[in-house]
Amino acid sequence: MSLKNQVEEQFQNALREKNKPKISTLRLILAAIKDKDIASRSQKKKEPIQDSDISQVLKKMLKQRKESIEIYKKSNREDLLKVEELEVKIIEEFLPKQISEEETKKICEDIVKKLNVSSIKEMGKVMGALKKTHADTLDFSKVGSILREIIK
Repeated sequence: MSLKNQVEEQFQNALREKNKPKISTLRLILAAIKDKDIASRSQKKKEPIQDSDISQVLKKMLKQRKESIEIYKKSNREDLLKVEELEVKIIEEFLPKQISEEETKKICEDIVKKLNVSSIKEMGKVMGALKKTHADTLDFSKVGSILREIIK
């Protein structure tokens, strides 16, 4: 089942259950998917949206929510913080499980050794290799700082 179909199915279940927070979050996800689909069809290739495109949309939404959570924590806005945290949990249901920070560090060290990288200038090469093998499972917002630690 495609990722879009999974979201639509969850949306229908949430409607039946009258789960308002989940309904609103899933509605936002479906709207973002539809926007991306329209944008991809208006380009030259005119192909419908793929699961990888939907994953990109979900990651972007997740990043926005996490940034909002940090702002709400600093502002002591518990009411808004809880809403954003709930949205994060719902969005994460549709993404592959992220690898822990310790495992991420080990993977980065292995790639650095494999590619024989000795300078921070070659960080792009390492990032490219990581994106090929672990695009969906690594949190690339953490990878940059981990690589700077490893490559000095």
